[in-house]
Amino acid sequence: MNKINILTYGTFDLLHIGHINILKRASKLGKLIVGLSTDEFNAMKHKEATLSYNDRKQILEAIKYVHKVIPETCWEQKVIDIKKHNIDALVMGSDWSGEFDELHEYCAIQHQVVNILGLINR
Repeated sequence: MNKINILTYGTFDLLHIGHINILKRASKLGKLIVGLSTDEFNAMKHKEATLSYNDRKQILEAIKYVHKVIPETCWEQKVIDIKKHNIDALVMGSDWSGEFDELHEYCAIQHQVVNILGLINR
């Protein structure tokens, strides 16, 4: 079975076990690409990270569950990323439920990683 392409987004500042769990579970479904919020995008969201983008990127790249890290620079780039990286499913924490429903047109959306394979239409 070919693995599918999975995408998630986040700031991943002060990495914690919740981050590791979602990365681990998502990576079991396929090749995991992480859209990492840049410092500039965080400033637009009125959010300040403790660690710089480059430090957070290096940490994520060192995690075996992560295939690739890409910069997240704005809310609107999600459709572009989905198309560019041939994404089959977007995986987000349940705290984002309902926030990206408009992306169902482009890929499966899963807020809880369980049973995602049944959602994929491709």
